[in-house]
Amino acid sequence: MRGRLLTGFACAAALACVRAPVPPAPVEVVEEVPLVLVGDVTHETAILWARGSAAGRLRALATNPTGGEILAFVSLDPERDFTAKLVLGGLAADSRYAWRIWLEGAEHLAATGTFRTAPAPDDASPVAFAFGGDVGGQDACRDAQSGYAIFDEIARRAPDFFVGLGDMIYADSVCSPVGRFGNAQVPRAVAHATDLAGYRAHWRYNREDTAFRRLASVASYVAVWDDHETVNDVGPLDDTRTQAPYASGAPLLPIALRAFFEYNPVPESPHMPGRLYRSLRWGRHLELFVLDTRQYRDSDRAPDSPETPKTMLGREQRTWLEQRVGRSDATWKVIVSSVPIAIPTGTARPGKRDGWASGGTDTGYEEELRAIFRALAANGAENCVWITTDVHFASAYRYAPLPERPDFRPLEVVTGPLHAASPRATSSTRASPPSGCSATPCRTRRRP
Repeated sequence: MRGRLLTGFACAAALACVRAPVPPAPVEVVEEVPLVLVGDVTHETAILWARGSAAGRLRALATNPTGGEILAFVSLDPERDFTAKLVLGGLAADSRYAWRIWLEGAEHLAATGTFRTAPAPDDASPVAFAFGGDVGGQDACRDAQSGYAIFDEIARRAPDFFVGLGDMIYADSVCSPVGRFGNAQVPRAVAHATDLAGYRAHWRYNREDTAFRRLASVASYVAVWDDHETVNDVGPLDDTRTQAPYASGAPLLPIALRAFFEYNPVPESPHMPGRLYRSLRWGRHLELFVLDTRQYRDSDRAPDSPETPKTMLGREQRTWLEQRVGRSDATWKVIVSSVPIAIPTGTARPGKRDGWASGGTDTGYEEELRAIFRALAANGAENCVWITTDVHFASAYRYAPLPERPDFRPLEVVTGPLHAASPRATSSTRASPPSGCSATPCRTRRRP
């Protein structure tokens, strides 16, 4: 398995999927190339997300190297800020598809790109992916000339897919004409998002970045959210703010979640509304388990103890994780957590830990993490790698969390920021590789 860990860098709409031309419908021509993402790709399906600037119907043509074509269409929905999603089905496994997306009547303004489908679950083909988080925070936003240039660096590494680990917008931060580091930036009109229009504006700002669009044209995307997609250290019991410009007592999580679904290629089901945790299999060697660390958590301020353990994942998601990872026969089980394991986040005084670690307080989520480790070890889950972000520096840790099971040794790789403030003065660093990982495949980079 090539399996490179490249760190420090990332349907409510009507649809049809056919193999014959679709009769045209008269629509107003919009002189704009659509924004496009292909996400949650499997060995036979992919989710296509797109946005235009007005109502209309998009056409999508996907072609594989053998000449097989899929022609699909979807209507842009004004109730979803002119975004739409559709599922492409019947794809060939381990194939490079070329796609072309355009608004009817404006084919000359088509967006184009490619994506690779996953190998079949029993196929030992190599897989490469990149991951990272923290984009546009602390007034380190789109550079006026190069934008989020880190995405070009990721694209040059030619990953099959990119995991946007969380904080892929900072809805509680500003983007000024002159940024944190004194450079000219593309300013954003909306500062702190307090309503649905504000959250949508933050997503549009980052989605429109040219470097990000170039990455999206060559690699598929796995979307994850963390707190700054809503507001700092958010949870269902901590999603209101009293200070201006927020309205005291007004919940933010539901509207932020709606905007996340509108602007990301993630599945939506009326039978599981709001569910973001899911798994994705990439051939014989890799299975991703994507966690939602925000919707189901107890308050950061609540104490955590063996007698009254807290939960970050909620009972249903935790059961799903323990059972699915335990049943997986993939060589590598990669658990995607937007918050880190080893590094305390939040604050020590007053005690309010936002990640798994308690860090000298009793307010982390360590009891649940220990229980997860015990369940994974009992289920025979080997080669577990946690990929995390949030702390704005890169590092890696090998754990021996269970004295009774010294052979159970999960690994954590922390990454970020892609493009946000860094706690260190240097702009690039190299961390020592963890045990069992050579310096070449486990590079760590970070940029402010």
